[in-house]
Amino acid sequence: MFDALLARGFSAAIRVLTGARALWDGCAPSADRRVYYGNHASHGDFVMIWSALPPALRRDVRPVAGADYWNRDALRRYLIHSVFRGVLIERDPAARSEDPVQTLCTAVDGGASLILFPEGTRNTGDGLLPFKSGIYHLARQRPELEFVPVWLDNLRRVMPKGRLIPLPLLCTARFGAPLRLRAGEDKAAFLDRTRDALLALADDDTGAGR
Repeated sequence: MFDALLARGFSAAIRVLTGARALWDGCAPSADRRVYYGNHASHGDFVMIWSALPPALRRDVRPVAGADYWNRDALRRYLIHSVFRGVLIERDPAARSEDPVQTLCTAVDGGASLILFPEGTRNTGDGLLPFKSGIYHLARQRPELEFVPVWLDNLRRVMPKGRLIPLPLLCTARFGAPLRLRAGEDKAAFLDRTRDALLALADDDTGAGR
C-alpha cells in the first residue's frame, strides 16, 4: 500500500515540476502489451513516460533500467524494485546471469508492458544516438508486441546530468503510432524505422533534427 502511494506521489511531483503534458498523436492509451521507447536524456525519463500514462495502466507498465546504477544503494534498490517494479538489465556482459532479451521476454510473458530507451545511455546532445540491437531482438522474440515511440521534450533541461534538484520547466511526452516487426524485416531496417519514427515526433514537437 505504501509503495503504491509513493509511486503516485512521484507521479504527482513530476507533473507539478514539469507541467507534464501527454500528447497522444498516433495512438490512444491501451491495456495491450506494449513497449514504450523514448529518447534518453536524464534519470527522470522513465518516470515522465510512466506518469504520462493513465493511472489504470501504470501498474502493469515496468521500466527497463541498468542494474549497475539502480543496485548501488538501498534507496535506489527500494525505488526501482518496490515502487516502480523495474526490470533490471546487467549491462556488463561479465556480470550477466541471464540474457537481457530473455529477461525482457519473461516480464512481457508475465503480462507487463515495458518502458525502454534504445540509445542505451543518456544522450547529452541533440537528436538521437544510434539504437542498440536489443529492441530488435525483443521484437523478433515477441513479434506480437506494439512498439510505441515517445518523444520527451525539455526533460534534459529539467534534470541535467549531475543535478539533484529539478528545474520547473514545461515538458511534453508525445506518443506516436505503434510499430510492429514486419515479416522478413532485418535488424538494420527495423532499427532505422523505429528510430525514424521517434525522430519524426521530435520534428513535430521541437524542430529537432537528425
